[in-house]
Formats: sequence, structure tokens, C-alpha cells
Amino acid sequence: MDRETGRTKQISSKSYRLKFPWVGVVNRSQADINKNVDMIAARRREREYFSTTPEYRHLAHRMGSEHLAKMLSKHLETVIKSRIPGIQSLINKTIAELETESSRLGNPIAADAGGKLYTIMEIFRLFDQNFREHLDGVRTGGDKVYNIFDNQLPAALKISLLKLMEADGYQPHLIAPEQGYRRLIESTLITIRSPAEATVDATHSILKDLVHKAMSETPELKQYPTLRVEVGNAAIESLERMRVQSKKVTLQLVDMECCYLTVEFFRKLPQDVDKGGSATQSIFDRYNDSYLRRIGSTVLSYVNMVCATLRHSIRKSIVYCQVREAKRSLLDFFYTELGKLE
Repeated sequence: MDRETGRTKQISSKSYRLKFPWVGVVNRSQADINKNVDMIAARRREREYFSTTPEYRHLAHRMGSEHLAKMLSKHLETVIKSRIPGIQSLINKTIAELETESSRLGNPIAADAGGKLYTIMEIFRLFDQNFREHLDGVRTGGDKVYNIFDNQLPAALKISLLKLMEADGYQPHLIAPEQGYRRLIESTLITIRSPAEATVDATHSILKDLVHKAMSETPELKQYPTLRVEVGNAAIESLERMRVQSKKVTLQLVDMECCYLTVEFFRKLPQDVDKGGSATQSIFDRYNDSYLRRIGSTVLSYVNMVCATLRHSIRKSIVYCQVREAKRSLLDFFYTELGKLE
């Protein structure tokens, strides 16, 4: 403004009201700039001007560049404080994005062998924990194993019995009191081997699916594709060894029932005094149809008894050899092989 012009009305917000108050300052003139008057001297002359000029003397306490700097600093502080929540939110969001990216790319691995081994073993532990949770019912999928025992195995045994009942009939020349029973029972029980093997294979298939699920639910394995493949192969190989052992034990149970009959069962049956016909008749005429059907009924009762026993024995064998071993030592062989590496 000109030297003789005042601005008290504007500074007092009487002629024009602003959101923030006016602050009067005295800038260096072009003459002061030409004379190289420093800023300290200019500020001193500014204070003298406002304190000695009658028009501005009553406003001197809030006039000048120093007061303007204080007001701007205070306003800047207020603005920064109002922006802090948004800044914190942006920082947290950025941190989360960086952590996600870091997790996707893979966290740093120790350079020494011990540190690497520890990292690998920790990943194995997480995978093994996820797999066990599937078998224990914490995660989905493990219930399918028990569905095999409760539905598939009983249905397969029932089909075997139906095939026995639908046979063409009994051959009289095969019916001798001891050998006839044994031949009929053995030829029937041997058909249970197929449902037993199928149950072992079905359990193996479900365990393989649970391995793949556990691998997909272990993010740490996704960071190292090669390690993921090695762990998957080791787990499947371990399950295969368990399947072989389970099938061996399960079939042995069936074979034992085929080779060793429960004699007490037949001792409790009523003894036949008259076997029908005389000893002079041929074997084809000696045994009538009712007698042969009674033998068939006895054989069927014995087979039903054995099937009821095997239904539980096969289940226990598979749980012991496959499910329990998978929970207990799925990666034990892989740990041993890994420990041999330098």
C-alpha cells in the first residue's frame, strides 16, 4: 500500500470478512533490496513501523511477518493433526500391501544350513498340522473315511452274500459232512477279499485328496514350488507304503477266516441223525433237497457271522495301518532323507 494509505478497516475485518484474520506486513522496498538490507534489519524496522504508527499502534501485537509465521505454523499444525488419522490409515494400508507382496514373493531365508533346515521343518510342521486337522474333523474331508466304513464296506459285503444266495445250487457230490462245509465256506469267504481291497484303496484315495487340500491350505508351500512338489511326492509315497501294508494285513484277516473255521459254531448246531436215504443208495439220491437247503442255511449263517466280525476287523486294520500312521508319521521317511543331506 502507499505510505499515506491505511488498511485498518480491512485488517480489522470491518470492510471485508475472511475465514482467517488479516495480518499486515512491511516488505522490503526495492530501495532496501538495492541497498542489500538484510532480513533481520527489515524485521526490526517492520516492528518499529507498527509500534510507532498511530493508525496501527493498537494492532501492533498481531502485525508483522513474525506474527504471520506463528499463525501459519499454528494453522499448519491444526491441518496436520486433522490429517493424522488418514495418514495412519494410508500407512497401515501400505504396510499390509507390502507384507502381502513380501509373503507372495517369499520371506528371506537364512543363509546358513541350520537356518534353512529350520525354515523347511517349520513349513513341514504347518502342512502336517493342516493334514491332521482334516483327519480329526477340524477341517472338512476326513469324514469321508468313516463313510467308507459305514456304507461302502457293508454294501460290498452284502453284495457278496447276495451272489452266494443267487448261486446255481449245491452240488450233492461236494457235500461231505466236513469237506463240504469247508469247501462252501472257503469259496464264499474268498469273495470278501475284493471288498476288503476296495476299502483299502478307497481310503488311500481320500488320504491323497486330503494331502492335496492340506498343501493348498499351507501358504508357505506356495512360496517354494520345488519344495511343494517334493513334499507332495514324499507324502504320496508314504501313503502308498501304508496302503501296501494295510492291504497285506487286511487280506490276512480274510485269509485267516477262510483257513480256520470257528468249530464252536457248528458244535452248537442240532445234529442230524437221519441224513436221508440209505447207505446203499447213490450219493445223488441219498441227500434230499431239504437237507441240502439246510446245509446252505448253515453256511449262510456262518458267513454272516464272519462278515459281521470282518466288518469291524477290516475297519480297525485300515484305521491302524493307514489313518493312524498318516497322522503319526506321514513325513517321517522324508525327514530321515532330508537329514542325510548336507
